Amino acid sequence: MTGSRAPACDVLVRLVTCGSVDDGKSTLIGRLLYDAGAVPEDQLLALGDDPDLSRLVDGLSAEREQGITIDVAYRYFDLGDRRFILADAPGHEQYTRNMVTAASGADVAVVLIDARNGILTQTRRHSRLLALMGVRRLVLAVNKMDLVDWSPDRFDEIRADFRGFAAELGLDDVTAIPISARHGVNIATRSDQAAWYQGPTLMDWLRAIRLDAAATGPLRMMVQGTIRPHADFRGAAGWIADGEVRPGQAVHILPSGVAATVDRIVTRDGDLETAGRHQAVTLALIPDVDVSRGDLIVAADRQPGVADQFEAHLVWMSYRPLLPGRSYWLKLGTTTLPAQVSDIRHRINVDTGEHQAARTLELNDIGYCVVAVTTPIAFEPYMTSRSLGGFILIDRMTEETVGAGMITRALHRSANVRPQALHVSRDQRAALKRQKPMVLWFTGLSGAGKSTIANRVEQALLDQGLHTVLLDGDNLRHGLNRDLGFTDADRVENIRRVTEVARLMTEAGLIVLVSFISPFRAERQMARERMAPGEFIEIFVDVPLAVAEQRDTKGLYAKARAGQLPHFTGIDSPYEAPESPDLHIDTTTCSPEAASSRILALVQSRQDG
Repeated sequence: MTGSRAPACDVLVRLVTCGSVDDGKSTLIGRLLYDAGAVPEDQLLALGDDPDLSRLVDGLSAEREQGITIDVAYRYFDLGDRRFILADAPGHEQYTRNMVTAASGADVAVVLIDARNGILTQTRRHSRLLALMGVRRLVLAVNKMDLVDWSPDRFDEIRADFRGFAAELGLDDVTAIPISARHGVNIATRSDQAAWYQGPTLMDWLRAIRLDAAATGPLRMMVQGTIRPHADFRGAAGWIADGEVRPGQAVHILPSGVAATVDRIVTRDGDLETAGRHQAVTLALIPDVDVSRGDLIVAADRQPGVADQFEAHLVWMSYRPLLPGRSYWLKLGTTTLPAQVSDIRHRINVDTGEHQAARTLELNDIGYCVVAVTTPIAFEPYMTSRSLGGFILIDRMTEETVGAGMITRALHRSANVRPQALHVSRDQRAALKRQKPMVLWFTGLSGAGKSTIANRVEQALLDQGLHTVLLDGDNLRHGLNRDLGFTDADRVENIRRVTEVARLMTEAGLIVLVSFISPFRAERQMARERMAPGEFIEIFVDVPLAVAEQRDTKGLYAKARAGQLPHFTGIDSPYEAPESPDLHIDTTTCSPEAASSRILALVQSRQDG
């Protein structure tokens, strides 16, 4: 067996395999690769007379030592006119995110079950994840049938149990096959031991797969950029996620809703009369409307939804928990924009399907959430289109991919709530006060001197005849934010609310002084972005922790050290110091008077600028 490939493959099939630990998944994959001729000669020689085909798959030494698969491994093999990309998903619960990664692009799945054990918790977990990720076509491979004497009754029992459970998840395309991966029975060849089974072997089933037609829906083209090689031509370059396009076709550009007509379909090899799913093309439009990266070109008569709030299943993939209200990058297709998880409806117990209350999501948790983006985006439900319904969340500070989401529907309020046009502008309000609105954001540890300095600065601004307001952390926790505690999630929501209040006050033309610990860089960056350009001034009031504790007139640090005040910044909750503040004040060397003078000088320069 030399691993030679078929000369041509017309169909690409993405296959994911999953199963509980010790169900024999690695052996099954090794057998598939072996029987498909996809094992290189050197690996066969290394295998020698060892019948353990799992050695062809588990290449990581850590996996060998522990006897488990801990990452997603991709293998490739051909069967007739089909080329398969096989994703080997890990079985352990702690690698749920890896399983989701493997299933996210799969067309079909093989769910492996040990005939001796039947359906286990991990079987149910993996099946729920497959349903969540939109994998609807399954093979139930009942393995190790040789260890139950090829009992047809045992096979029928497992098949009935699984189909009943799968039906609850909406998985109704399930083919059950009794196999012995170790001995290769019903993988590629049959055996008299299982003469009672008249269905397909696993490889017969794979050869017979029929995927959906190439063009299954209306036109959906993701715009990747604009091409303008000369003054007489401008085209929208992108990738067709679904449908077909032809010259003369009426289209709309989303999210703007601008109407246009396709004039030409341009490629490097010349114009086309039609283009379809998964092709990369450039469209010349009439009229020459504004199109940019992140836009979606769609059929005019069948348009997807456009919204700035939607509900989605979210798989959390980071060791740092999800914090509702925090700003993340959301990437959907070619669109990338700021987004927040504004609410967690519930967390899903993947083992039981139970819905549980949650204020955050931890690594490998799955939640049903409300996601809000800063501007409306075009989308479709994930079950309709993976390309337009699946997104990832990216941490804006670390650029780590922290979550994978599947949109279910838009919130009705996103369609019903529209900005109201106002007759009086923020510039008019500011002109009436003869000042430029701005936000002075004081951040630092408790006891650093933020409130002392902010009070002095406000008094000095008032003496100059300027209109101000001071938002202090302790004061707002007696009113607007009295329902919030001091967990990381509550701190994020605390700053989100304060940011919105500060923004509204700049709309009124005020100079807003904000004195909050605001321990996280992400929220301070979010606050900066919510203000008009140049209006946000971050002032880092810096002091060593030891000095802050010495100044502790309220006794808060002492309580935190004694365990009476949990989640206290600097003790058991982190403070992320600004990396490049607009003004850095070290209060161990700078007096409140000197600090105030520096801030007033900066404010004056902004007012005069």
